[in-house]
This record gives sequence, C-alpha cells and structure tokens, in this order.
Amino acid sequence: MSAAAIIAEGLGKKYLLHHQQEGRRYKALRDVIAGRAKSLVKLGARRDLPPVEEFWALKDVSFEIRHGEVVGIIGRNGAGKSTLLKLLSRITEPTTGRIRLRGRVASLLEVGTGFHPELTGRENIFLNGAILGMGKAEITRKFDEIVAFAEVEKFLDTPVKRYSSGMYVRLAFAVAAHLEPEILIVDEVLAVGDASFQKKCLGKMQDVSKGGRTVLFVSHNMGAITSLCQTGIWMQQGRLIKTGLARAIVDEYLTTNSDSLQTVMDLSATERHGDWGRRLRIEKIEWLSGLPLQHGEKFVMRIYFRTLDQTDQVSLGMGFSNLEGVRLLSYDTDFQNGHRPDFKKNSTGVVTLSAELPLAPALYNFSVGCRSGDAFGLDYIPEAGQVEVVMGPKTPGYIAVPGAGVRLTSEWDWSFGQPK
Repeated sequence: MSAAAIIAEGLGKKYLLHHQQEGRRYKALRDVIAGRAKSLVKLGARRDLPPVEEFWALKDVSFEIRHGEVVGIIGRNGAGKSTLLKLLSRITEPTTGRIRLRGRVASLLEVGTGFHPELTGRENIFLNGAILGMGKAEITRKFDEIVAFAEVEKFLDTPVKRYSSGMYVRLAFAVAAHLEPEILIVDEVLAVGDASFQKKCLGKMQDVSKGGRTVLFVSHNMGAITSLCQTGIWMQQGRLIKTGLARAIVDEYLTTNSDSLQTVMDLSATERHGDWGRRLRIEKIEWLSGLPLQHGEKFVMRIYFRTLDQTDQVSLGMGFSNLEGVRLLSYDTDFQNGHRPDFKKNSTGVVTLSAELPLAPALYNFSVGCRSGDAFGLDYIPEAGQVEVVMGPKTPGYIAVPGAGVRLTSEWDWSFGQPK
C-alpha cells in the first residue's frame, strides 16, 4: 500500500471577530470628529475593550490521504472546505494540530491567487514554476503545453490584470496541473470556466492522478466528484463528518440535507424589497414530483399567486443558481408561445411547470418571479429555497450542463388560474 501524501492531525483554525469594529474599516473625517465628540461627552463612562468572539472555522479535523488518491471534499457554504485547503496549501497556519505533507504542492484556490497582476501571462508561468521550486529549463520544457491547454496564446505578453476571469482561471489551472506537483489542490474556481473547459480540467486531473500524484478537489458538482474521486470527505460547520467511498459519501450527504426536502413552501410572508409584491404576490410553491429532483428526469412544480390590482400580460418563471449565486438556467411561461394572460384585481392563480432537468447532481438555490409584459417586474423572491439534484437512471459519468443564464423550453399549464 502506498505511503501517505497528506496527514492531518487535530486541525483547528480560529478567527477572532471584533463586532464593534464591523463597518469601521473606512472612516470619513467627520466620523472621526463625531466619535471624538461623543467620547468627550462620555468621559465618565467605562472604557471596555470591544467584545471579541472566537469563531472556529475548523475544529479537530483529522484524516490521511495516500499518494495517487483523488479526494473530493464536499459540504455546504461555510462548512470549512476552503479554510482546510488554505491550511493544506500553507497559505495560513492552523491554530491547533499539525499537517504533514510529502511532496511539492500546487494549489488553485481563488481567481487571482498566485499570479502577480502587473506581470504578463508568460512571466507568471515562470514565476509560478519558480515558486514550486522548478528550474528555468524544466519550466521551458512544459511551457508550450501549458499555453496550449490554457488557450491564451494571443495574450501571453499581456499583463494578467487585463485577463477575463475565465482566461485567468484557464492559465492558473494549466500552470498548477502541468508543472508536475506531487499534490494538486483545486477549489471550486473551475465553476468560472465553461462546460468544455471544465471537462478538459477534469480529464487533466484524472491524468495527474494516473501518474501517481495526489489530487484534492472541492466542488458543489456532485457528478464531477463521483466521476473523478475515489474518496470523499464530508465537511459540516468546520468539522469532518465522514470519509469513505466518494459515491457513498455523496449519496448520504444529499439525502440527509433536510432543508432541501421541503416540497411545499409558503412565501406569502416572505419579505419583499421595494415595490415587489405590490400588484401581484407569489404566495406558495409546491414540488409535485417530490424532492430530491433527479438529473435528466422531468420535474413538476406549481406556483400559486394572488393579484392585488388589475394586472395585464402576466408571465411567471423560476430559475436555478449554484451556491455561489451564479444563475445557471431558467424557465418562463412565455418563452415558447408568448402567452401572457390578464388578471382582474383580487384574482388567484396557479401555474404548473413541467420540464426536463439537465443540472448535475448537487445542491442549488432556486428563485421565483413574475413580470408584466417584457420588463415590468411584479414580484421576485431570490433564493426562495434550496433543492437537491441527485443522480437519475440516465446520469452519465460526466455531465455537460447548459451555459450560465440559459432559458430552457418547458411546459406550463394555466388551467388552475383565473385569467380575465
């Protein structure tokens, strides 16, 4: 059996939250003067230190990863995944515990990490190689392969501060993966790239692992985790919940997330901003096909609403976003046939949506909204709730999802409404 590449023992990371200092990082001169004036008035008051709260982003995390293992780290936002990768990448030091790494580490954690914005793409390739301890000849030997993979030939001599986020990530991943680290650590930044680039990156990570090198991969794309990784690590609120076979860990993680199994949601009391909900108000949604949703299968949901005023040319819709807030796809009642019914004041209506679901197995936020005509917004509830998408009978090993913001065809039934 191969030796351990990474050993984590009792890892903890503590941050101090200074509550009274929130929002005061940038002060205007008038704020300083006003603060001094107030302090003069309160000369007799006690001068207590600002209250400080301890926040443990990680607590007592221990595991062992062997050479050549591909490990997927999963968990909701705030689970401690990115903090763990920063510790393993030696970007920050643990508060408790220790880490033993055997081999050279390359990491891709955030867009912008590891590159100097004023240097060109060419210069940053050599800079990153030098940071990894490689000589100029070794970097030169890999240079053409890196550039071809990143598809940035035309911009090699342009400062990377002028790169788009997609170009930045392509080059950063190419450098990290091609300079032959023994341990490759990749966070969710691949979500910035398009579907074809994500597929190419997953293939490269598989090649890296076949060469006996170790890969740690954080993603909300459960399809990518199960197809790429042999081992899964499940994080929750800074603690390691379970490790084991990736597919088994993913299945248990998805099915135990109770927040995303609520099939009926009352939205009538949900707080709106501005004029949302003044003329028409979405009151309830119902997932008729049940939850969790299955990739590649048809789902059915209903949206219940009520009009508070005469409302014409009504269209409703819903959309899915990833946990980083990027809208992936949406469905609208008027997308295919332009049908927009009118409603009298104090009417109630229900529309039923039936559609195929191409999203990869993962957790998603969904939003619902309504408008009048082409542009006039009537009601909108961003992140109305969260749903799980799990693997269905037709789920392949790799799932190519639509590009961000695409509108998809769907079936809508207004038969339960009361149009004028």
